[in-house]
Amino acid sequence: MLLRPPSERDVNRLAAIIAEPAVSRWWGEHDADWVRRELVECEPGWVIVVDDAVAGWLQYTEETDSQYRHVGLDIFLTTALHGRGVAREAIALAIRHFIEQGHHRFTIDPAAENQRAIRAYAALGFKPVGVMRRYERGPDGSWHDGLLMDLLADEFSQRSRGAPTGSAPNDQRHRRENHHSPSDERRGDRLR
Repeated sequence: MLLRPPSERDVNRLAAIIAEPAVSRWWGEHDADWVRRELVECEPGWVIVVDDAVAGWLQYTEETDSQYRHVGLDIFLTTALHGRGVAREAIALAIRHFIEQGHHRFTIDPAAENQRAIRAYAALGFKPVGVMRRYERGPDGSWHDGLLMDLLADEFSQRSRGAPTGSAPNDQRHRRENHHSPSDERRGDRLR
């Protein structure tokens, strides 16, 4: 597995993944223009690559204010890889990266009905904080609850002892104003 910054060449594959019924159920229906505008050009995140193929998207929101420092995560993955631990591996890789950058707390907010995602996040050590009522609007226009979950770095570190780790990640991360070319990537890294 590899996490890397997105590029224009990823747009159509990410759009195809987000159109899969098991993904669009939680992310809504979006076309390639939305993927380009909202994910590739705007939101900080990484393309998840498995066996040299684009497999999904891992989005992050990094709060760098020293009084509130934390990272929020969100993810979608092609249906063909659901239930195989790929999402957990991608999230764990990102968490390790952000711990190395000095972050101590991580949040994720699945739909309260998304029990599969909640179980996957709990397996990493995320704990429920509370239900966010009428948190997001579904594709049908109705409001749905979200579950706020968080994880502290020391809880993750204790839980992941002995787990496989990748090479030290590249400190340069995708930002709106900073798209990285392949020359920015270091060989051997799993997160670029």
